[in-house]
Amino acid sequence: MPGEAQSIPAAASVRTEGGALEVAVSGAWRLTGTCPSWNDAVAGLAPAAVRFRSEGIGKWDTSLLIFAFDAQQWCEAAGVPCDPSGLPAKAVTLLAQLGSSHPSSLPHERSDSFLFTTGVAAWKAWGSLREIFHFIGECALGAAGMVRRSKKFRWRDCIDQMQECGAMGLPIVSLISFLVGLTLAYQAAVELRKFGADIFVADVVGLSTVREMGPMMTAVILAGRTGAAFAATLGNMKANEEIDALETLGIPAVDFLVLPRLLALGLMMPLLVLYANCVGILGGMVVAAGILQIPPSAYWIETQGSIGLADINTGLVKAVTFGLLIGLAGCLRGLQAERSAVGVGRAATSAVVTSILLIILADSVYAVVFHILGV
Repeated sequence: MPGEAQSIPAAASVRTEGGALEVAVSGAWRLTGTCPSWNDAVAGLAPAAVRFRSEGIGKWDTSLLIFAFDAQQWCEAAGVPCDPSGLPAKAVTLLAQLGSSHPSSLPHERSDSFLFTTGVAAWKAWGSLREIFHFIGECALGAAGMVRRSKKFRWRDCIDQMQECGAMGLPIVSLISFLVGLTLAYQAAVELRKFGADIFVADVVGLSTVREMGPMMTAVILAGRTGAAFAATLGNMKANEEIDALETLGIPAVDFLVLPRLLALGLMMPLLVLYANCVGILGGMVVAAGILQIPPSAYWIETQGSIGLADINTGLVKAVTFGLLIGLAGCLRGLQAERSAVGVGRAATSAVVTSILLIILADSVYAVVFHILGV
């Protein structure tokens, strides 16, 4: 009876006939009531086909459509036919409309092809390269304008930055340079003692420090200390819309914020490298006096004989280049930062990574150039 069907809860019984699964639905299917799940009904079964049949079904709503739709999706994924014609005629019509409007839930290949991934990466790299060259061009134009209008340059900001990246960085530069010189001398002493060439520790430490380790280690220290600070400062100013305010007033951010920092790093890096060279040689002298019993005077005389003015100039040229690269990377990443605290942190991290990458690339180029020139 219809009245009895309304009081019977929704049910779905299954039975297998000739490899096909027959699903009999009955009772009142209401979203507010308890309705069976297709996954529970078909659990552990692998039928060759599925068909529905109505047995005293009462009033029904979307819950019946959801049950039948889940069955259709399962059949589509399993590759078996599904026959919903045994359901009420209205339910069959609505089920067809739902199937045509709902996208298939079958898994499909979502990964991008190798060519697509390579193309996207190349396009992003080209965009980043264009931004770098555009920023370098702006800095070059700003530097040219600074030469013509030196009185308008913010020398006070430049001096403040020189103190921050120069004098304030002496402690960490001293520690790292001394330990690097110590390590170089100890490693060289282990091998040179086998041949009785202890005195040549001074040559190894002196040349390695002046030509390579002094500029490189100082640049890495400033990349992590000063480059990240530049990016964080400019990124925070961008997040607070201070840079937008400068641009609105007609003050170029490159002239006002970037050039003083670039000039400060370009001037202080050679001085820091000279200081780092002296401290590194001092570290080698400590090892030579303590392990090899070489007097400091003999060590110093051997160092003077092994190092020439060309070696010192080589390190200074690298120092100026490294300083400019650190300043460019830090300021560029700061100006590119997102307007949030997370963006400032990412900009600082990116500035350090970019600076170290550019330093290593520049050092490799200089190694090849100096080799060709015989320096």
